[in-house]
Amino acid sequence: MAAIAALLSSLLIFLASPLGNALSSNHYDKTCPDVESTVTNAVRQAVMADKKVAAALLRMHFHDCFIRGCDASVLLNSVNKNTAEKDGPANGSLHAFFVIDNAKKALEALCPGVVSCADILALAARDAVVLVGGPTWEVPKGRKDGRISRASETSQLPSPTFNISQLKQSFSQRGLSLDDLVALSGGHTLGFSHCSSFQSRIRNFNATHDIDPTMHPSFAASLRSVCPKKNNVKNAGATMDPSPTTFDNTYYKLILQGRSLFSSDEALLTFPKTKNLVSKFATSKETFSKAFVNSIIKMSSITGGQEIRKDCRVVN
Repeated sequence: MAAIAALLSSLLIFLASPLGNALSSNHYDKTCPDVESTVTNAVRQAVMADKKVAAALLRMHFHDCFIRGCDASVLLNSVNKNTAEKDGPANGSLHAFFVIDNAKKALEALCPGVVSCADILALAARDAVVLVGGPTWEVPKGRKDGRISRASETSQLPSPTFNISQLKQSFSQRGLSLDDLVALSGGHTLGFSHCSSFQSRIRNFNATHDIDPTMHPSFAASLRSVCPKKNNVKNAGATMDPSPTTFDNTYYKLILQGRSLFSSDEALLTFPKTKNLVSKFATSKETFSKAFVNSIIKMSSITGGQEIRKDCRVVN
């Protein structure tokens, strides 16, 4: 019984409730009316200097929300003997934390102790998508910042090697549906992946095939050339799609062509409902954008924090 109780309590850590803190679009109207324009300025400055920042901010928000809810626990630094989420294996390539720091610094000068780091990250992810050609949406606000951040918990993040059953479980544990799974996977339209995330598909795939047979042969060959067997190149890898700094629906077209990078992308074709959604989104950028907006609002409403941090990297 003790083991079951321990398991249940650990599950509760991850299943942060979407109802934990009531969010609203006008949360800062009286206390910090310039919150949105201040965050947008910080994001615009960074994206204009380096378009890759957009993918980084969207991924950071996703990785934050999937562990303990959207509580900015991903922003906390490791201290003493505690290794924080940002230093966990799955988060090793997260970057652009400086954008959140810059926005927080500007907001602390305007309205000290009012705007949470979790809200800044949710707003920054939205602004990043807009700045690279994606849709806009109203971000509900009022999240609190968490006080706990553990690298060990990043093992709960969906892996690029997941099959459809594992993806379904990961998303449903967080109150997210199959529609959300396919729409949010569209975030893979932005960014870059290191070889380690897809290496298993291009070499020693299984006992019968060296290469994943669902992968287009010429695409697999190009990946094998950038990811040699003895890969000593630290930053070797491939862009998520041919337009990695433009938010579009190319990702879905590539899945249908056998040109997606991850097993988890290809897995979307192995279940009728998700396969149908991939086809739908591949056909219409507008349909994808609408679905993405609905799903990211849903995901970003999974709350879980307790305070408003003064510095996004350390608890109060």
